[in-house]
Amino acid sequence: MQTKQFSTEFGGKTLTAEFSDLAMHANGSVIVRYGNTAVLATAVMGREERTGLDYFPLTVDYEDRFYAVGKILGSRYVRREGRPADESVLTGRAVDRTARPLFDQRLRVDVQVVVTVLSIGDDGPDVPAIVAGSLALAVSDIPWAGPVGAVRLGKKAGEFIINPTYQQRAEGLEVDMLVCGKDGLVNMLEIGAHEASEETLADGLTTALDAIGKLEVFQKDIIEKIGKEKKTFVFRELSEEARALFTKEIAPQLDGAVFTKNRDNTKVGELHDMWKNLLKEHAPLEDIGVADAYFEEQIENTFGVGILDGKRPDGRERNEIRPLFAQAGGIAPMVHGTGVFYRGETHVLSALTLGGPDDTQTLDGHDGEIEKRYMHHYNFPPFSTGETGRMGGTNRRMIGHGALAEKALIPVLPAKEAFPYTIRIVSEVLSSNGSSSMASVCGSTLALMDAGVPIKAPVAGIAMGVVLKPTTKEYAILTDIQGPEDHYGDMDFKVAGTKDGVTAVQMDVKVGGVPVALLTEAFGQAKEARLKILGVITNAISAPRAEIPATAPRILVTKVTKEQIGLVIGGGGKTVNQIRELTGTEITIEEDGTVFVTGKSPGAEEAVRLIHEITREYKAGERFDGVVTRIMDFGAFVKIGADTGITGMKEAEGLVHVSEIAPFRIGNVHDAFKEGEKVPVIIKEIDEMHRINLSIKQADPEWAARKGLVAGDAPAPGDRPFGDRPPRRDFGGGERHGGHGGFPRR
Repeated sequence: MQTKQFSTEFGGKTLTAEFSDLAMHANGSVIVRYGNTAVLATAVMGREERTGLDYFPLTVDYEDRFYAVGKILGSRYVRREGRPADESVLTGRAVDRTARPLFDQRLRVDVQVVVTVLSIGDDGPDVPAIVAGSLALAVSDIPWAGPVGAVRLGKKAGEFIINPTYQQRAEGLEVDMLVCGKDGLVNMLEIGAHEASEETLADGLTTALDAIGKLEVFQKDIIEKIGKEKKTFVFRELSEEARALFTKEIAPQLDGAVFTKNRDNTKVGELHDMWKNLLKEHAPLEDIGVADAYFEEQIENTFGVGILDGKRPDGRERNEIRPLFAQAGGIAPMVHGTGVFYRGETHVLSALTLGGPDDTQTLDGHDGEIEKRYMHHYNFPPFSTGETGRMGGTNRRMIGHGALAEKALIPVLPAKEAFPYTIRIVSEVLSSNGSSSMASVCGSTLALMDAGVPIKAPVAGIAMGVVLKPTTKEYAILTDIQGPEDHYGDMDFKVAGTKDGVTAVQMDVKVGGVPVALLTEAFGQAKEARLKILGVITNAISAPRAEIPATAPRILVTKVTKEQIGLVIGGGGKTVNQIRELTGTEITIEEDGTVFVTGKSPGAEEAVRLIHEITREYKAGERFDGVVTRIMDFGAFVKIGADTGITGMKEAEGLVHVSEIAPFRIGNVHDAFKEGEKVPVIIKEIDEMHRINLSIKQADPEWAARKGLVAGDAPAPGDRPFGDRPPRRDFGGGERHGGHGGFPRR
């Protein structure tokens, strides 16, 4: 095995790139190690050009491996990797979104980048994966305009942290950002933040680019030493005859086709059909294969020139938002919360469901099991764009958009202690013309408030675009981009947040990157739009509803001591399962003794009552109306605990000794009581054996007189004159204690 290693200091740790013949048939391969985290990246290019394609066939795959965490994971019956987890999909998307803009989009040869996770330590694999993908491409013979660097930047207690560990991220960060870029420009961005200011984020980008610059120098040194010569491709050009035909017949109509208020862009489609028909009649056959690409290039040029001249396809100003509409509730009666949000032709319905603590989602994370109590899912059916297609399942885009909306709303959700519900939101994109992920954020805010979830503040999102003219560095920032502006523009910059700050950002570009100064300006323009949208949302519903809907389950919270947890659970879970069956509830018991009861009234209240009865600790001085259960010569046993209906669980009893029945001596105890009779009692004492001793005469001194009892002629059996009484006996032993008689429920 032949290896070459290169190392650099990065964020206080050593990053190592190892090149070997391990994956010798790949065009480029590398193992990147950072701490105990290691990933293998390979890059392969197909041997033949694919004719008939109108896109560059790039595939980026990110492969998690169970062995990477040193565990045998999976289900009991399947112990191998299956469908990738959402976290893996998102990391794969980050690698893809970073590398894709740096290819010549005219390529029609398959390129595949595969990142395989070999080991995971304290550091996440996302930054090593992006760097490894960059190096695998950069040292290969595949034409690519890299290298590109990446860094995860955290902020805590006012200080930025380069590449925070899993532990640091779990402890909480004010800002968590993944930044990729080259040559001092940002070309991919993911941010999660707790209402951070735009100025803070701009400072973070500058700090991140400084770290990325060092990685670029490191990679360029490697490329100079071991990089292969890049393959060259000659792209077929449209003939002069066909170009002249386009200039004469099609070019004069481009501006009118692109900058039209026609909702479905039929004018562009009609012009495209005209162009193809003209080619068939007047141009050489070899022009047919490149005609579509030429047409798209001219449309894009027309779009860019028009935007820089102040035009927009639908006639709006650069900072103008499309018409807005917001509605909270009123859609699906059984759903716990709904929100409808329109931004132009993008229409989203967000539906919210509340569940108990047992409804959380458990995930096998790199650092152990993770429980999610908030889930956001995003659906994008084909009818939303007026097309037919396959229904069902999710793709990487849907997972990514759902995760972005989830990230945007997490900072405003109430803590579990204040609102112990599990929350699931599904955003249904019913009509789409750009920025459906940000419309999902708005619709979900409406759904949360409609369901009575006490969020800290409403959240809104907006998508910003840009058109760049590299030769003059001229640019135009667009607010609320729609379909054509996303397709032909150079940037998709999504920003979500509250009135006080940003909660989530995602950025993709089609160019090599954009400067921080441009993003800072876009942040400011996005804030203006966000505040307008928040005004529309709060006009629809000003605050979360005071109560959750009647259709939602109720969660009642109670507390027992750690020692009492076993009493509530019972042997093999028998007791808690009986409570669930009797009350129709779900019961979750945490290690600290917190008990969550999920269900509808009156079952939830009954379950809490039963738990209180099972764990009740009686104290001297408490008064009850008890029920006589047994009458003995020396006194009567009285039940003071309420009925539970739980098999094998007897209610608490205490003994009313004959001397505690009346202020005078009773001759015959059997004359004083009947079984099943209610009597007033007070707990006189709980002795060292936890037996409850009761008194009627202390609870109600007149009770015996009202009963017509009189003083007996002789001391009652077992009683002696005061001052001449032997030590108290354990009356009957098993008789008194049988079935917990005389014991408090503990």
